[in-house]
Amino acid sequence: MNAALRAAFLEQAGHCEGLDSRFMGRLLRLLGDHWPEDTELGQKSAEFTGDIGPSGHSLPLRIAGGLHALVLLGKDPRLAGAYPPHTCSDDELVNAIVQAIKDNDGFLCDWIGNAPQTNEVRRSAVLIGAAQLLADRFGLPFRLSELGASAGLNLMFDRFRMNVGSGYGPDSTVSLSPEWKGPLPPLADICVAERRGVDLNPLDVRDDADALRLQAYLWADQKERIARTRAAIALQDAPLDKGDAIDWLATRLAAPAEGHIHLIYHTVAWQYFPADVQERGTRLITSAGSRATESAPLAWLSYEADNQAPGAALTLRIWPQNTTLSLGRADFHGRWVDWHAPATLR
Repeated sequence: MNAALRAAFLEQAGHCEGLDSRFMGRLLRLLGDHWPEDTELGQKSAEFTGDIGPSGHSLPLRIAGGLHALVLLGKDPRLAGAYPPHTCSDDELVNAIVQAIKDNDGFLCDWIGNAPQTNEVRRSAVLIGAAQLLADRFGLPFRLSELGASAGLNLMFDRFRMNVGSGYGPDSTVSLSPEWKGPLPPLADICVAERRGVDLNPLDVRDDADALRLQAYLWADQKERIARTRAAIALQDAPLDKGDAIDWLATRLAAPAEGHIHLIYHTVAWQYFPADVQERGTRLITSAGSRATESAPLAWLSYEADNQAPGAALTLRIWPQNTTLSLGRADFHGRWVDWHAPATLR
């Protein structure tokens, strides 16, 4: 077996296990040990160049996502019988996987041609916390701009319920219960006047193929996560645009936002922008910030990896004050939030 592919399977297995998916860890390790090189999928995988691991093309996740898609579509009953909630031996799982690859070679080859896309709803816990701070400070309705929005599920955060303290948000079919450490955000009324997102390849949750792709990259043993995503899909009605995030944002920032808080945010997306795009985006946002006023404030929330552990860094910049706040850190899947924000910005 290709040594790079085996290493990528094992590295991804470790990441999945660290994010509470024992099944994905097991699946990926078995694929690393029993990879069917003599299939079209094996050949196409061998032709991938560059970094195929979790920090690059994420080829193991593409393959696992394609297998899960077969289960969700009901295309392979034998494979479905080896997936959660069913239990089986390693030999039975290996045999089911290998046969599924052979029987669905063309489907899987097409599937891995596109990068994985997820839209982790639990990250909205941080968005809710930041929005509470901003609403408490300015008392204005929001204009939301999400970069790298995927399917736009986290554009709906004001319609989710966060079960922290006495609770935030309305009663909702989407319920978030992160392990929260640190002070609680203030309780303020959040009103969203307008919301919109951008992605290089946005997913339309009303399209069956796009909805399948979104769910296939969830992990089969995380039923609560799957149910939460499906509930968020049912709520999603925000418009999404296809295009370069910074070009799109330039147009958004050119439109007047008088009487609104314009909140720009991204969750584990900015880190994938090329360095020159990041620099251009920073210049664009800071320039717009210099024009912000008390009646038209601008805020930029970043939820991104920073080569430190655990989790991702949470940073909030606010204009016209031009202040930068470290809000703490959060798990990449939003399972926990270590909140360092002040109790209020007033």
